[in-house]
Amino acid sequence: MSDYVNVTELFGCDVFNDAVMEERLPKKVYKELKKTIEEGKELSLEVADVVAHEMKEWAIEKGATHYSHWFQPLTGVTAEKHDAFITAPKENGKVLMSFSGKELIKGESDASSFPSGGLRATFEARGYTAWDCTSPAFVRHDAAGGTLCIPTAFCSYTGEALDQKTPLLRSMEAINTQSLRLLRLFGNTTSKKVTPSVGAEQEYFLVDKEKWLQRKDLTYTGRTLFGAMPPKGQEMDDHYLGTIRQRISAYMKEVNEECWKLGVTAKTQHNEVAPAQHELAPIYAPVNIAADHNQIMMRILKKVASRHGMRCLLHEKPFAGVNGSGKHNNWSLTTDDGINLLDPGKTPHENIQFLLVLTCILKAVDTHADLLRESAADVGNDQRLGGNEAPPAVISVFLGEQLGDVLDQLISTGTATHSKKGSLLETGVKTLPDFMKDATDRNRTSPFAFTGNKFEFRMVGSRDSISECNVVLNTIAAEAFKEACDRLEAAEDFDMAVHDLIKEYAIDHQRIVFNGNGYAPEWAEEAKRRGLPNLPSMVDAIPALTTPKAVKLFEEFHVFTKTELESRAEIQYEIYAKAVNIEAKTMIDIATKQIIPAVIKYTTVLAGSINAVKAAGPIDVSVQMDLLEKCTALLKDTNSAMNRLSKVVAKVPEIPEGRERAVYCKDEVCKAMTELRTPVDELEMLVDKEMWPMPSYGDLIFEV
Repeated sequence: MSDYVNVTELFGCDVFNDAVMEERLPKKVYKELKKTIEEGKELSLEVADVVAHEMKEWAIEKGATHYSHWFQPLTGVTAEKHDAFITAPKENGKVLMSFSGKELIKGESDASSFPSGGLRATFEARGYTAWDCTSPAFVRHDAAGGTLCIPTAFCSYTGEALDQKTPLLRSMEAINTQSLRLLRLFGNTTSKKVTPSVGAEQEYFLVDKEKWLQRKDLTYTGRTLFGAMPPKGQEMDDHYLGTIRQRISAYMKEVNEECWKLGVTAKTQHNEVAPAQHELAPIYAPVNIAADHNQIMMRILKKVASRHGMRCLLHEKPFAGVNGSGKHNNWSLTTDDGINLLDPGKTPHENIQFLLVLTCILKAVDTHADLLRESAADVGNDQRLGGNEAPPAVISVFLGEQLGDVLDQLISTGTATHSKKGSLLETGVKTLPDFMKDATDRNRTSPFAFTGNKFEFRMVGSRDSISECNVVLNTIAAEAFKEACDRLEAAEDFDMAVHDLIKEYAIDHQRIVFNGNGYAPEWAEEAKRRGLPNLPSMVDAIPALTTPKAVKLFEEFHVFTKTELESRAEIQYEIYAKAVNIEAKTMIDIATKQIIPAVIKYTTVLAGSINAVKAAGPIDVSVQMDLLEKCTALLKDTNSAMNRLSKVVAKVPEIPEGRERAVYCKDEVCKAMTELRTPVDELEMLVDKEMWPMPSYGDLIFEV
């Protein structure tokens, strides 16, 4: 691979994008397909046949031999079944390559083998994949050759959504409808569509492959279940935005090229706060495409790491005591003619439309803070949220000085008369330029922060799909917009009504606004005083899915049915219990087969050495004896803790599935896991490194 890369030629070269469609499809077919994509018009089978044929021809030119309906079940990863383009052999023994509109539009998959929360029984297997023409197909190249991947939704035989994409597309329709109502109230008759746009920053760790293979906890669970901190961690802040090492630079270069080929706009890359941690961020895209791109990006990060002798860790907390990884979800609402509904302009106090949008979102987040928290609930996030590295588990909104001041004016007087301006930043150095600084600072401790013309939801876990949180954001905003429009459309005096509504929302939902330090212990008490929900764990957050409030919200906008919500809650409980159970069993396995034998070996050698020294004469062996006693005591503690964990884990199958089992795993299994880890991590600091059975934290994060 040459050093020079022409990005303009490389970008999107493996994507069946709009330019390719316009070039290859007949004009009439292209127009019909564009109407389907932009206006939601139904696509005829005749048009689908033409599209399928041209898509197949293009894919074959790209080296594809198979096609796959690429979908996102509720497993946390993507799924695909590959079919070759070949048809039955003709009489002369040769085969044709074909792909029909029917095959493009609909596929079939086993629905009972994916998480369904009781929607599908084992004997009820049929499920369908349906082409999402709003997200372009692409050809992926790997060891299997070329595969045409067709983004699809996935639903059961009875119509329930079994994936992340279907509710996301439903929520996009909801926010579009209500946003257009709001725009029409302000005299906008030209915008035809409002789309949520998202840019998802992706954090990840890289470790050496050979060291990763020696850590069964990493290979089985994605995180280290044992490990003592090295003498140096991230205290010096020297890794953040530091010089990227050559091995990592080569990796990032290839990641970028792979992303660009598939139309993923990989833009920003840098070292993150923790050693061995990095970040990759794309440019904004419509949310359904952004969600697809993020899945593609995560796969590329893993695949390319393997080529470079490394492993990419996407777990939210792969190393205890070291910064975890998140995925900041930057969300905004944009019209088809380029208007950003979250752009305050230069004088926000005069921008009535923006103030209504802003206060509606405050209302939405305050009303459904529990749902938004649940949308970022993940087993790994339980270790990450609330530490001095990620937002706290309490949802709040950061507005900054400028908008905070405007809101204060609305609350105190009912009218905002001015907006704070950015001032000149003087560096005090003549050779450096003076420039205008922003009117407000940033707040990295806030879960939901306004950052200029968007909201940044910082809670999402690094390996999670961004679909779930955006489903919630789209739907709760749609509800707030609908309620506002219902009142304003019925008002006799619009100007007075909108003024009163903005003031009402600002006053009623001011409790959700917090511009201070989210890491401060005092904030937890203040949040409690305000009545904001505090849901520290995934198990605490899951019930938010099935409250009467949530059911009413999602059913009103046809995003989820009550049955679908109940099934997703069951899936979440099941995922939590299974993940914790796997981690606990992995700890037992490692302790039994590696750690305890290694410590026994070390103490045996140490005891033999002491006896040998004693036999040689009157030599002081008090240091050796002290070390032996410490190791022996910790070994005993380890064995006792391992036995306790084994007993606790043995009871898991006896606990009824669902919430009861998840609660048991949170309260009992996790506690027993912590009790086992404590003496083991102390032993690691005492036992001869040559005898310790696995690479240390220092080996993993400083020797990449």
